Amino acid sequence: MRERTAIVAAVALTAVAVALAVAFGGKESAEPAQAESRVPGEPAVEIISPRNGARQTARAAVVKVQVENFQLAPHQFGGEPQLGEGHLRFSLHRVPDCVDAKKLQDAINSPLGKGRLVGKSFDYSRYAGPNGALAEQIGTAGGYSPGTRPEIYYHALPPGFYRLIVNLAQNNGAATPTHDVTNFQILQPPGHHAKTCEDGKVPSAKAAARLD
Repeated sequence: MRERTAIVAAVALTAVAVALAVAFGGKESAEPAQAESRVPGEPAVEIISPRNGARQTARAAVVKVQVENFQLAPHQFGGEPQLGEGHLRFSLHRVPDCVDAKKLQDAINSPLGKGRLVGKSFDYSRYAGPNGALAEQIGTAGGYSPGTRPEIYYHALPPGFYRLIVNLAQNNGAATPTHDVTNFQILQPPGHHAKTCEDGKVPSAKAAARLD
């Protein structure tokens, strides 16, 4: 009986993560990110970790990506655009603790992805280290953290649901359409609970669960 309860709880949490992923612009699958159909030779980026739907207790995230048919060019950072080279734009947002259930429903029902609920950005030096410091230097803090290597380290992340977008960018920082998205959750420490929401709003996890 105890084993069955644990399985049911795990399935419920996965369903919550998937519902929130859809609402916040992620993938519907809780499986690792999979490469979509690509034209041979075209640039591509894929998030290797954290995998989509991952749940962890650690308050840090080591993001690793795989880049294909695109050259990361640290010595050309900020320079003139060149075909097939540039850097990465990492953008990490946390889903709000409390949401309006109707707005969450509207976001999920939006066929064009409009009405997505946007949470707090973690693209500052306090959370994104050297990449965040560079973002502050070039004026993109709170929008994205630039990177000339296929990885970034986020730390001091509070518990909650997160959405990460990685874009290929030209040398001058202009984003290209090529991107990947992953969603993951940092769990509350044992004995801790999510904060109480104000009237009219519910915890994001409960709001997602109500949509099943």
